Amino acid sequence: MADETLWPGRPHPLGATCDDEGTNFAVYAREADAVDLCLFDPADPARELRRVRLTERTGHVWHGYLPGVKAGALYGYRAHGPYEPEVGLRYDGAKLLVDPYARAISGEVDLAGPIFAYRPDAPEQDLAMDDRDSAAAVPRSVVVGGGFDWGDDRPPRTPLHRSLIYEVHVKGFTARHPEVPPELRGTYAGFGSPPAVAHLQRLGVTAVELLPVHEYLDDPFLHAKGLTNYWGYSTLGFFAPEQRYARGSRGEQVTEFREMVKALHAAGIEVILDVVYNHTCEGNHLGPTLSLKGLDNRSYYRLVDESPRHYWDATGCGNSLDTTNPQTLKLVMDSLRYWVEEMHVDGFRFDLAVTLARDPELFDEASRFLVAVHQDPVLERVKLISEPWDLGPDGYKVGAFPVRWSEWNGKYRDVVRRFWKGDEELASEMGYRLTGSADLYEGAGRKIYASVNFVTAHDGFTLRDLVSFDHKHNEANLEENRDGADDNHSWNCGAEGETDDPAILALRDRQMRNLMATLLVSQGVPMIAAGDEMGKTQGGNNNAYCHDDELSWLDWSLDERRRAFLAFVRRMVKLRMEQPVLQRRRFFRGGHPWDSSLKDLAWFRPDGSEMTEEDWQKPFARSVAFLLGGDQIATPDERGERIMGDSLLVLLNAWHEPVTYVLPDVDWGQEWQVLVDTAGASEEKHEHVKARGAVPVEARSLVILSRPADR
Repeated sequence: MADETLWPGRPHPLGATCDDEGTNFAVYAREADAVDLCLFDPADPARELRRVRLTERTGHVWHGYLPGVKAGALYGYRAHGPYEPEVGLRYDGAKLLVDPYARAISGEVDLAGPIFAYRPDAPEQDLAMDDRDSAAAVPRSVVVGGGFDWGDDRPPRTPLHRSLIYEVHVKGFTARHPEVPPELRGTYAGFGSPPAVAHLQRLGVTAVELLPVHEYLDDPFLHAKGLTNYWGYSTLGFFAPEQRYARGSRGEQVTEFREMVKALHAAGIEVILDVVYNHTCEGNHLGPTLSLKGLDNRSYYRLVDESPRHYWDATGCGNSLDTTNPQTLKLVMDSLRYWVEEMHVDGFRFDLAVTLARDPELFDEASRFLVAVHQDPVLERVKLISEPWDLGPDGYKVGAFPVRWSEWNGKYRDVVRRFWKGDEELASEMGYRLTGSADLYEGAGRKIYASVNFVTAHDGFTLRDLVSFDHKHNEANLEENRDGADDNHSWNCGAEGETDDPAILALRDRQMRNLMATLLVSQGVPMIAAGDEMGKTQGGNNNAYCHDDELSWLDWSLDERRRAFLAFVRRMVKLRMEQPVLQRRRFFRGGHPWDSSLKDLAWFRPDGSEMTEEDWQKPFARSVAFLLGGDQIATPDERGERIMGDSLLVLLNAWHEPVTYVLPDVDWGQEWQVLVDTAGASEEKHEHVKARGAVPVEARSLVILSRPADR
């Protein structure tokens, strides 16, 4: 099978690297006996043009250079070696394999094809190898050229403490957008189009956090039900942008993704990727053989020590990548650097990040993965956000990640939901969450923006459903409503689901305003789930991962209630972005910084007195107020100048009865202006209240007042 046109080539970089004369191919397969490179006809991808055995092997990397092979060429690998699942070896030369370093992937996996290294109907299951060729059922890797005109593209580099993150699905955002041209809806081009970007700018978004855009697989069990993996948490290629969001074909997704990033950057909006390095689409021992499993199963995956046939799984998805292995860690790090350097993304949100930091089985702050990220000069300039939990032992690690990391603060989500639902004994924890969660982050030397605050995300109820349903309604997922979380800290306000009752609708609208206003006056980094600003509903489905349809897509046809809420959210975002006191970088001290006339933080009872330690312990403390002193903020700006801004007084009443607050005495300010009252509609407030004046706060509502800085 030797090919006289094959040159030795180079072992690095891994993947397919083309130049003016041809392409270098390099793939890691440590325990393989031989590796074949298969080239396919771009005009007829089913037709194999050449099969070339790679004869050079350097450091477990098989490599070769083929003159004449240019960008756009289609290829795949076959790795030959022992098929011994009992010891973790799963080589099968009959299976075509996707290059783990492929910059683009073309075609789909045929889930009905022979993509398993065994015959699913065999009594031995995966112990007996299947020698049927899988090429017809596996997508092709694509050789991608390096050229793209980035022009004057400049990442916005928005500091985290000034950021507003918008978690969004590329397709779902524009699939129903009436102003986006039909041919662009649901694509990278549609997401970067002027109407889509205009909505983000009007809202005040500084960064979009895109649900997974790495090439991913639709799960076989969903395909059998006529459903699809809409969210995309089932990665096939860590370097390849998902092709289903591209207008063009065969590698054009790379250019279209870059054009989207460039358009967002021009609008001052950063791009953060939700990345899934904790597992792949190849599943457990009964999953398909598509890439890593067939190249080097024992290097890439965590196997059960006592039974290497099986996969150690902390993700609930069948397998876990083994980032303690140097080659696997290299794969992850190379991918991250590629997306920063070649695709110009501005940060990452790591799905189930605890799995990546298990060294070997328990979370370790000094794990090989976290150390590698910490010292990397490319990743030093981007945002790093962890989802600080997984499904493995001791897997809930909110507050445990190192200093350079921010985290999805699940404790913030839960306590804010419970507080506005009316649960008791939450005052003390609510105080921590509103002010940046110092109990979680300050002791480790982290800043206030380590906390990414959210009330809702893609996984769970939407904001509207959170106040409309007591229970999940996931019947459309065809799992008999067994999937999805059962404990959502939600409250339907008196009726389950849709209702015409005006009192219930008014209460729901007020609760949505309470939750959104709380998020936007909390210290830390706020994150809004796409569509929540417009009252998006999923009919009570809190696990819509399998619905690539109108259940998940944003609905842009706004009625009066939804338009009013959108206006309220925009006004709240504007308030946050204009008030330095809501963009702190350091935790509060409860004192008078830099000769300030006010404490940087103070807490009050409804009678206007400062709260005592005893007040915090009262189980029924559902009505509290806090003051953020803005006249001398204890953090200098980028030029070392003192920051001055308005002081804010926030009155919260989660009680089901109205509460009259008495404002603090004149030492705290002679006069305050009411800016926001969630008990009313979305119109702005302008009334002024003197010190010791009374401010009625309706049942389950929030009031924000301001006092200009003493300049």
